[in-house]
Amino acid sequence: MINTNITNFRKNLFRMLEQTIKYNEPINISTKDGNAVIISEEDYNGLIETLYLCSIPNMRERIMEGLKTPVSECVPEKEVEW
Repeated sequence: MINTNITNFRKNLFRMLEQTIKYNEPINISTKDGNAVIISEEDYNGLIETLYLCSIPNMRERIMEGLKTPVSECVPEKEVEW
C-alpha cells in the first residue's frame, strides 16, 4: 500500500492513480481530518462480489468444500448449463 499525504497526492495524482490501476496498489491518503483509501475498480468489484457471496447462507462452506474437490471430479465448463 502506498502511504501519502493529501499534498503529495495532489502533486502526483495521475502517476499514483496509474499505479493503482495498473498494479492494484491501494493508496492511503492522510489528511488533517482523517484518511482515505483509493483502490482500483477491479479490486473494488472483487470486494463487492466477496461481500455478496458471503451474504448468501452457507455459501462460504460450499465454496470451501468445492476447493477441496479434485479437478478430476469436476464437470467441464462446456457441460455446465448457465
